[in-house]
Amino acid sequence: YPSEFLLQKITEDNQIPVHLRVSASLQYVAGLKGNALVEFFHGNIAEVENEELRHLMWSSVLFYKTPNVEVMACVLLSTKAIYFLLDDSFIHADEHQSVLWNKENSDCENSSFHLSCCFVLKLNDLQSVNVGLFDQYFRITGPSADHIVTCLTRDSYNTHTFMQQLMAVLSLLARTPSPEPVDKDFYSEFGSKNTGKMENYELIHSSRVKFIYPNEEEIGDLAFVVAEKMDGLTNLQSLNILLYVLAFQVNNVAGSAQNANSLQPKTLILTSSDLFLFDEDYISYPLPEFAKEPPKRDKYQLADGRRIRDLDRVLMGYQTYPQALTFVFDDVQNRDLMQNLTLDHFGK
Repeated sequence: YPSEFLLQKITEDNQIPVHLRVSASLQYVAGLKGNALVEFFHGNIAEVENEELRHLMWSSVLFYKTPNVEVMACVLLSTKAIYFLLDDSFIHADEHQSVLWNKENSDCENSSFHLSCCFVLKLNDLQSVNVGLFDQYFRITGPSADHIVTCLTRDSYNTHTFMQQLMAVLSLLARTPSPEPVDKDFYSEFGSKNTGKMENYELIHSSRVKFIYPNEEEIGDLAFVVAEKMDGLTNLQSLNILLYVLAFQVNNVAGSAQNANSLQPKTLILTSSDLFLFDEDYISYPLPEFAKEPPKRDKYQLADGRRIRDLDRVLMGYQTYPQALTFVFDDVQNRDLMQNLTLDHFGK
């Protein structure tokens, strides 16, 4: 251990998205390759000696207690836990961080030593994983509000790969097996419950961790919200959502270069007649079992919406990734709707 294939794979995956800026500490991690990366994991992150690093992924993350603070993280999956190596700017981003972190005063701010915070969720504490619409994100839920994290991969391939790796390491856990099912006769086994319909698209892994996927009701709820924003002019039955993608709205700041602060996370929804931007709550829904009251905001909040018939032109940037699109509408002058989309979505 480790195999050459694994070393090559985690080296290839160890790349920070080019459109997001991170602190010096995470830039250092992104510069590690092969054995150096594995040694860094065992020397600085791993909690037990015999755990193995199985997967690495860069993703934006949200915490349940700070739903408005999206931060870049290096996500490391081992045979014992999921580690979120966070940008050190996260500590100062929100006053409520004292709930999550107990950081002692240090004298290393003016030195060449860079400090990062690492949030750990042990696999034995993992209870469920909720996959978002069209595999654009997933939420990991543990035993309390402190153990709920959403990874905004904005990429179905990264989500799918992480799910495969997570299921593989969960299969290694030594947990008490479920009790043997009680023998049933033919009529009770096949006469009542064999409806052929999958409820909530819920998969219970052998480790007893639930993997929950979106069902038709979530698409229906989204279509209903979109129809409401269209002032009821469209029949809900004929409304088709053509595209759902997590992207960024680009805020132009005169005289300054594009940076992380100019990219505002948005959910883009395209129908046959309209283009919408929503502020979506990716962390609070569905409600955790311990939640005593509903979230303070709706899952979807309309940020902008335009009619396709008012679309004048679409401008495409020259960069390869991420792809920048500018939608210019003629209904409002001097107001452009700008989106960053990855090239993956053009091939579908």
